Amino acid sequence: MEPAAFSPLDRYLSLLNEEQLAAVKHEGSPLLILAGAGSGKTRVITTKIAYLIAEKNVAPYSILAVTFTKKAAKEMAERAVLMDSRAAQSVIRTFHSFGAWFLRRFAEDAGVDPNFTVYDDDDMATLVGKAVPSLSRQEASHAAHKISLAKDYCLAPDSPDLITIESNPDFPQIYAEYEKRLRVTGNVDFGDLIMLPVLVLQRNEEIRRQMHYRFKVIMVDEYQDSNVAQFKLLQALSGVEENTGTYVCVVGDDDQSIYKFRGAEVQNILTFQNHFPGTQLIRLEQNYRSTARILAAADSVVRNNEDRLGKTLRAVRGKGGEPVLVFLPTQDDETAFCADLIEKAHAKGCPYKDWAILYRTNAQSLGFETEFLHRKIPYTVVGSLKFYDREEIKDMLAFAALTANPRDEIAFRRIVNKPTKGIGGKSQDMVVLYSQTTPTLDGAPVGLVQACRECAKQLSKKAATGVMEFAAIMDELTACVAAEKSGDTLSSFIEKIANRTGLLEYHSAQDEVSGTQRAGNIQELINSAVLYPCTRQGLLDFLDSIELDRTIENPDQEDTDSVTLITLHNTKGLEFPRVVITGLEEGIFPRQDKSSEELEEERRLFYVGITRAQDELYITACTVRRLYGRTEYMQPSRFLAEAGKGIFKVLGNVPSAYGYAVGDSGSSLGAGGFGTGSIGAQTDPLAKKYKKGTRIYHDDYGYGYVVATGSRSGEFVITVQFENGSAKQFLPKYQGHSLMIEDEM
Repeated sequence: MEPAAFSPLDRYLSLLNEEQLAAVKHEGSPLLILAGAGSGKTRVITTKIAYLIAEKNVAPYSILAVTFTKKAAKEMAERAVLMDSRAAQSVIRTFHSFGAWFLRRFAEDAGVDPNFTVYDDDDMATLVGKAVPSLSRQEASHAAHKISLAKDYCLAPDSPDLITIESNPDFPQIYAEYEKRLRVTGNVDFGDLIMLPVLVLQRNEEIRRQMHYRFKVIMVDEYQDSNVAQFKLLQALSGVEENTGTYVCVVGDDDQSIYKFRGAEVQNILTFQNHFPGTQLIRLEQNYRSTARILAAADSVVRNNEDRLGKTLRAVRGKGGEPVLVFLPTQDDETAFCADLIEKAHAKGCPYKDWAILYRTNAQSLGFETEFLHRKIPYTVVGSLKFYDREEIKDMLAFAALTANPRDEIAFRRIVNKPTKGIGGKSQDMVVLYSQTTPTLDGAPVGLVQACRECAKQLSKKAATGVMEFAAIMDELTACVAAEKSGDTLSSFIEKIANRTGLLEYHSAQDEVSGTQRAGNIQELINSAVLYPCTRQGLLDFLDSIELDRTIENPDQEDTDSVTLITLHNTKGLEFPRVVITGLEEGIFPRQDKSSEELEEERRLFYVGITRAQDELYITACTVRRLYGRTEYMQPSRFLAEAGKGIFKVLGNVPSAYGYAVGDSGSSLGAGGFGTGSIGAQTDPLAKKYKKGTRIYHDDYGYGYVVATGSRSGEFVITVQFENGSAKQFLPKYQGHSLMIEDEM
């Protein structure tokens, strides 16, 4: 008799480890799944949805699953449907998408138009300005940001706790006027998508009962990223205080809560058991991503946090090589070391895309971009613009360019009215036309700064005042490089641009609103100019070096095979075979302004960075770094000492502070000779393991068979034919973690 065929769900259940299976099959009480990095949480939550439908006869439409990004929600839905097609009837959305779904159904109760549109940050700032005309654009933007934060904490304009968000005594009135204006429009902002459903559910018992009747299962992914308003929404939807019997399951990792600046509240996951009585806690501690020594490094850091539930990750993939800590003299040595590491690996067949360079702030990408451009190493900056393409850097360089060339029309138009001086487009056209049509005594066109003075009497009073102010600023900048003071570096000139023009103040205000680090980027530009003399020639050399960096032809520009440059905050959810975490110095990582709870979040950020690494981990720290146009001596990050002795293989000259802290004052091998032993080492007989006919399982593609093997650039490659009809090639040496052999399951 033929054995019964496995259903898709049976196959997925067979892939789960003991902890994962317990989480999937749990029922009754609320459930907190504490899912460590790389522990397969997405597999668990999607399998649980299918399991509830197929095995527990839960109506698909009574299941609500929410997460934080469209990509995650889409992946969750697709995986669940693969296991049971009925999962397509479940409500699987982002938090904000669910809020919009709710508000369109209960628009009248929420006080909005059912056809509302959602205002973004710029729309909010404009509306604040309309509601309170006395505010400048910068003040309106700042107020809009604070209003968003207030809504993340579910605070209304009359809330006494509003002072914890903004101490300005006028803020409650500004918030109230904005809300009044917003309600007149019938539209909502992003904060409303969570806060308004909470208020409706709290105030309207009938709607609350409808939701309790509709949703019998509520699941939340990445729960550590939830804010206070989202916590209140979960409470209201589940009816936990009314004993509705709704099953609540949240999945998250307290050690990966790193978005406090966006309103995320780590206490939501830490106190979940207090707010949902009878909660069962299941820890997913089996890690499928990293090797044991990498996980040991991560644990050695994060265990220093007091505010955590605690867990110990176990590596499935074996012990692996030691994480490497490299002490380097300067940041230039740091970028060169990373470039050397990548080039040596690439020469042995390692793709560029296997590498990720991680850093604490966006500004730190500059050195790597410059070094990689010169060496023609392809790279991609993730989550932000490339350094020289950022608005604040373009603004700064425009002032420098106009100083160097007074006839640079593009630079002139970019910054003549920035920050605003009342010089509109018509006034600018008049100045440019005068410059281009009025020759000097030697026949050359009049410079744009001189043209500003000549045209002032023909402009409106406001524009005339503005162009004269601009001309005065440009005169000071020109004098700065013309003086050729002995010993000064060009960083003093760049710093003068930042302060005298108002750009530093202007972009610092934008930092508060958008959560960027524009002021830090300006400081990094100042740092980079310290290598040039404060002379006109020094300025020209500086601008030439930048233009060359930006225009180097990159033959791999359209190739996806590139090194990833990325901030630590942007790495969550990603993984890379080889990771370098840079700038592990006090004041850089952790930042100087961090203490107590904030310091614990910085430590969690380091933990997140470490656990992105699959096979190899490198950490760098410099003795000397250029900061704010000066050379500063740096101390190693306290996180390195907290990790203790024996966690890292240490290279370079060990700083005495670190040596004393870990009980080792000696020096290791010089960093220059590193990299020949571990890069490209192959320890498994891959050809024997991945023979033709071997049955493979892959999370994204399902089941398949190895149909061909071969070699590419000296690396063993396999071709897998999947049951869904697709055929994919893999390099098992680098992608083996994603390929599960059926006999080993």
